[in-house]
Amino acid sequence: MKVLFVMPKLGAWATHGHHLAPNQLYAHWASYIREKGTTEDIEVLDCKAMDIPMDEMVEKVKQKNPDVVVLGEMLHSYGGYATLWYFNESAKLIKQALPKTKIILGGLWYSAMPIETLTDNPAVDYIVMGEEESFNDLILALKNNKSLKDVGGVSYRDNGKAVLGPYRPLLMDLDSLPLPAYDLFPMEKYVGHTYWKPFVEVVSSRGCPSACTFCYEWDQYDPRNPGDFLKWRAKSAKRVIEELELLHKKFGVKVVVIQDDNFNVNPQRVEEFCNLKLEKDIPIKWVSLGRAVDWVNCEQVLPLMKKTGLFIGVFGIEVTTPEELKKIAKGITIDQIKKTIDILRRNDIAVVADIMVGFDYDNEQTIKQRFEFTDTVDPDILWTGFVTPAPNSPIWKIGIKRGWINYKNVDFRKWDFLHPVMPTDHLSIEELGRLSAWCMREFYSKPGRINRIFESNFDELAKLCFKDVMDGMSKWEAGATKGEICV
Repeated sequence: MKVLFVMPKLGAWATHGHHLAPNQLYAHWASYIREKGTTEDIEVLDCKAMDIPMDEMVEKVKQKNPDVVVLGEMLHSYGGYATLWYFNESAKLIKQALPKTKIILGGLWYSAMPIETLTDNPAVDYIVMGEEESFNDLILALKNNKSLKDVGGVSYRDNGKAVLGPYRPLLMDLDSLPLPAYDLFPMEKYVGHTYWKPFVEVVSSRGCPSACTFCYEWDQYDPRNPGDFLKWRAKSAKRVIEELELLHKKFGVKVVVIQDDNFNVNPQRVEEFCNLKLEKDIPIKWVSLGRAVDWVNCEQVLPLMKKTGLFIGVFGIEVTTPEELKKIAKGITIDQIKKTIDILRRNDIAVVADIMVGFDYDNEQTIKQRFEFTDTVDPDILWTGFVTPAPNSPIWKIGIKRGWINYKNVDFRKWDFLHPVMPTDHLSIEELGRLSAWCMREFYSKPGRINRIFESNFDELAKLCFKDVMDGMSKWEAGATKGEICV
């Protein structure tokens, strides 16, 4: 059975510049079915990396004539839900060209919206709600022409009606997974923030110990058991190092972003990772994401993280009062926000922080207060994002109840976290865009702030990232205030 993973051509967030990375969903799923011997005929067609427009993509798929086409993503790191527009359009065009080819979707959004997706898009044949095991079982069933009624974590059509297969428990031991199938990708093409190359985004853990009401990860799990999101599962430090060693030795990768929402939940794991990285002499420089509480818990490990190549630390401020932090279930404190910025800067690690705009209760005063707090605590790079509801999330349920969301009419090209997509109790979509643009202009126009970055002891890669952000600021504002599309 010939399985083709297809990544359509699309752009990236305005502040990310030229940004390309291997699709981690494809890399993990492909390696799993290959290791299990389910099929050896596996290929990735990355039209984003190869700069192949959609019409040419369809022709290439026709030439390859696969039995199965797979579409989807597990990360939101360059386009949020905007990728879904391209996946949905690709499914329709590929099905028109190859009616007998089966089309599988999974990952972001689709895992939480299987029935809706199958109902609204006749070109799609199957939705994988589960992970590697579910995908493998689906491919096996198709290969052997078996019934799907007992295949866990998969949605399909039965006599034209969309149905959910049995629930499939999560895979808890991520070390049991094979290393991602990077050999299937055009690895020389990938670049981060225009200047970081060769470049890869990696995933070393899944889930989160917190339950932020707005988090995109709510949508990556079976809708019958969204609590799976709260089961934080991580590859061991040794396994992560094995992946970095492969990337360095075989593909010459120099920069990696560890895209886990919370890489640093376990300080002992982080310390072991750093010591192994030094022991193996892996010169890859890296960026890490985490909650403020986890950065603070890693304070003693930060010098070691810096020594092993960490040059940017990313975390979410989101909101800026104790009451709001509790309301959105962020699981951090104001003091932890302040301390995170302090300890990262003391270690010459550049600080990227974000605030969110568009919670249901937001008004002009709360947004301006959010900016004033952030201006005071003074991260190096500020990213203002819009609340963009994920299916299954508490914010999604609020938006549905208020009548602010109609998923049948979602313009996914604007659901990229850089466009306001729903109003609040007090502000229109247009007002949210205007206020967020004001926040960004005010922050970066503060005297001395830009010069401080370029005159700092930060790694040159951090300064190049900052340059990329500045170069994309006008595009970011055009999206927020005028609805222009970037992804």
